[in-house]
Amino acid sequence: MRVFGALYDRVIGWSGHPRAPWFLGGLSFAESSFFPIPPDVLLAPMCVARPPAWWRLALLTTLASVVGGLFGYLLGALFLDLLTPWIEQMGYAPAMDKARAWFSEWGFWAVFLAGFSPIPYKAFTITAGALGMPLIPFLLASLCGRGGRFFLVAWLMARFGAAFEARLRPFMEWLGWGLVVVVGVAYVLMT
Repeated sequence: MRVFGALYDRVIGWSGHPRAPWFLGGLSFAESSFFPIPPDVLLAPMCVARPPAWWRLALLTTLASVVGGLFGYLLGALFLDLLTPWIEQMGYAPAMDKARAWFSEWGFWAVFLAGFSPIPYKAFTITAGALGMPLIPFLLASLCGRGGRFFLVAWLMARFGAAFEARLRPFMEWLGWGLVVVVGVAYVLMT
């Protein structure tokens, strides 16, 4: 069954669409506060499809992500009690607990690291609001962390993506199903 190759082809097709930057901005905003899919899945193929625009796409992704992070901050500040059941249901409770511990020890650097790494950034944006982290350090950490990540991804894909994509394409099904297995095993080990 060819699932991931077809999905990959569809995402590559979407990346060249004239409205793709709007989708990228929306995905970047949503992922920072409530949506589980990171914008890298659209940013990377868009930078392969439009190499000269890599820095504009990275800037768009960064700014939309930080605005989404502000929305997550607001959700945490105003609605944490209402969001707690959803956070637990989506499996983000351990990330929230980790975020609380990191905030008490590292503050700014916790948000920066969450913004740059694959740690669920949304857990940190909501926790920052819930714990009342000062807004200016939150914004600076978000801009630096998210910007560093998205500019790095965009530049790498614009510079090396076309050559890498040609080598990656034949293994897409194996990589996709391998990722499903890894996520499944991680879920079983964490529950």
